Amino acid sequence: MENNKALGYLGLARRGNNIVIGEEPVGAACRASHARLLILAKDAADNTCRRAASFAGGGKPPVLKVPFTKDELGMALGCNACAMAAFIDVALALAFVRALGEEEKHAALLETLEKQTDRVLKRRKEEKAHRKNIRQGKKKPVKS
Repeated sequence: MENNKALGYLGLARRGNNIVIGEEPVGAACRASHARLLILAKDAADNTCRRAASFAGGGKPPVLKVPFTKDELGMALGCNACAMAAFIDVALALAFVRALGEEEKHAALLETLEKQTDRVLKRRKEEKAHRKNIRQGKKKPVKS
């Protein structure tokens, strides 16, 4: 049941364009520092695992080997098979890891994702307040 929920988050991320699928797009997202969580299928090839480790070598996205096969990931994402994918949205990545269960196993990862989510939500709240102040005339817009 829990795994079905986690696979549901993958489909939701796909429909919202919050996940990239495949080695090339994942590599590009990691190099651009857009990837927040890199996931690998449990039956991914050794070469794929090495490439994922090199993508995450800069310390940007954590790598998580999920308990799903390439075919299961592919079905959840709407493609044939998927060995590697990367979440772009940190809140969806956090929800996905929580849905996997095994919270004691992923405690450090959950803590990192929670901190990132808090920072993102704080920035969004500040930006919303700034836009409101500009509309009400309390602040002048910043010229670029």
